[in-house]
Amino acid sequence: MSRILYETASTFNGFIADESNSLEWLFAVESDEAPAVAPTATVMVEGSTTYEWVLKHEDLIAQPHKWAEYFGDKPTFVFTTRDLPVPDGADVRFLQGSVADALPAIRDAAGDGDIWIVGGGELAAQFLDAGALDQISISFAPAAVVGGAPVFPRVVGPERLRLVSVKAVGQFAHLVYDVLPATSTT
Repeated sequence: MSRILYETASTFNGFIADESNSLEWLFAVESDEAPAVAPTATVMVEGSTTYEWVLKHEDLIAQPHKWAEYFGDKPTFVFTTRDLPVPDGADVRFLQGSVADALPAIRDAAGDGDIWIVGGGELAAQFLDAGALDQISISFAPAAVVGGAPVFPRVVGPERLRLVSVKAVGQFAHLVYDVLPATSTT
């Protein structure tokens, strides 16, 4: 069965986007190497805020060829309640409702490959709530913002996370945690 991976970048004080939902802080970090991005993923999942930011920042509606350059032909599932544009040729599938209800379609599209939760933190937390998050990888940048979208807006105790690796990747500190099953309290 495929794994569900939340791989993202964060400021060192725990935000994936600033108070304007921007990732500009990320692109300001000087680095010869980019943090790894779920190379085993065959499917991407993201929320509408992340999807819209990427569309706008990369001008993907006017330049749809860039979608394939960045994401290849991977199906991308976007959780949203709104009608959103799709770059020509992109395999974007819109979902509404709960993560638990959407999981069968996402897993079916992934086949034996992994599922990469691109963003945001609230969506990744909903996968944890559904018992379907296997790994959290965060590349912490040497940057801070005063507020915005938290990297993971849930309380998660140390009994749920096991450190797999820590390494420097350019200016980023890349941490990988396996997510352990919740223990029963009964």
